[in-house]
Amino acid sequence: MSHSATGLSALDEIPAILYGTAWKQAATAELVIQALRLGFRGIDTAGQPRHYHEAGVGEAIAACLDAQLTRGQLYVQTKFTPIDGHDPARIPYDPDAAPAQQVSQSFASSLRNLGTHYVDALILHSPLRRTTEQTEVWRAMEAIAGQGAALRIGISNCYQIGVLERLYRQAEIKPSIVQNRFHAETGHDREIRAFCRDHGTIYQSFWTLTANPHLLAHDSVLRLAKKYQRTPAQILFRVLTQEGIVPLTGTRSAIHMREDLAIFEFEPSADERARVTGLFDKEA
Repeated sequence: MSHSATGLSALDEIPAILYGTAWKQAATAELVIQALRLGFRGIDTAGQPRHYHEAGVGEAIAACLDAQLTRGQLYVQTKFTPIDGHDPARIPYDPDAAPAQQVSQSFASSLRNLGTHYVDALILHSPLRRTTEQTEVWRAMEAIAGQGAALRIGISNCYQIGVLERLYRQAEIKPSIVQNRFHAETGHDREIRAFCRDHGTIYQSFWTLTANPHLLAHDSVLRLAKKYQRTPAQILFRVLTQEGIVPLTGTRSAIHMREDLAIFEFEPSADERARVTGLFDKEA
């Protein structure tokens, strides 16, 4: 995996920026092919037909793998989505089965969709309401990881620090990823991100641009954009990667894909980064 092409997160061999496939539906395969051919090496999807076309991701991967791009050079992560997150008519598992069976059935469906025998990460799409069910689901994910079918496991949409702390405390295989919406309403996850830093956990951000127009329009970001001849989005993404955060981008634009991949061509100084991180790290 080329360090200069995609960058690497500070904490692990995970690409420092991922291509997100939510809401792409029929355009998924075409867009993922475009992203891979332009240089993305990390793809995020989910076994949730309501918002993702997972088989389209698999189609794109199959179309792009060749002598120059092997499966081992790609980072592919998918998610197990609890029942509440599904369209009742399109659940990739038996909704009446026990939680552990639901995980197993969903994961088998994901492997078929993606055309692979393993994923680089399996993520719990959101915490479950009942602690007993969440424990059973996490144990099932640990079993998949223990078999080598998922190289790491994590959790998404986890905004309560107590939930994350309890999961970490009880887990035999600790969550190595937290993927959350990054926005002001949750204080940009200050506590969650601090926990991740302290425990060697990758924090992935989604909705990073859409939810933060105030950051993109701030003078501190605009001045850096002018200095480095980059877009405000590039400045924010680059600073986040320097802070060990892995942003997702879901752009449909080839121009924006190229810009997203080009963020590793420049490096704001520590003082410049601090002016940007101060916008979302300071107490409200």
